[in-house]
Amino acid sequence: MDRRVSVFRSEHFNAAHRLANPAWDDATNEQVFGRCSWPNYHGHNYEVVVKVTGVPDEKTGFVIDLKVLSEIIVKEVVEKFDHKNLNLDVKEFASLIPTAENIAIVIYGLLRPLINASHEIQVRLYETPRNFVEYPVY
Repeated sequence: MDRRVSVFRSEHFNAAHRLANPAWDDATNEQVFGRCSWPNYHGHNYEVVVKVTGVPDEKTGFVIDLKVLSEIIVKEVVEKFDHKNLNLDVKEFASLIPTAENIAIVIYGLLRPLINASHEIQVRLYETPRNFVEYPVY
């Protein structure tokens, strides 16, 4: 029998961004991204949920200590993104449009090296209560 279990930790951060392709003019950006392309930025109250899947440790019963997972997410994501303008303040978005999709991919890249390689991880990012993305897709 498969003994793998998934555990989840949720954290949140608030950040501003602008969706715009610098190679396009304002009219094209507005046609593609709508008001999300307006030059004065806009913000979201993001909710990030990190899923870690693995076999519970025989000594602790944990797949991962959720306190430790929380500390990793806070240090690597919340402290880096919270109350920031993603376009201007976060180096990963200097040349990457900070869509929810790209933010989730960046978060995954920040977390993956810090979590046991034998565990699968997945990032779910809520941009709004009704709009969310997951990366990677299993």
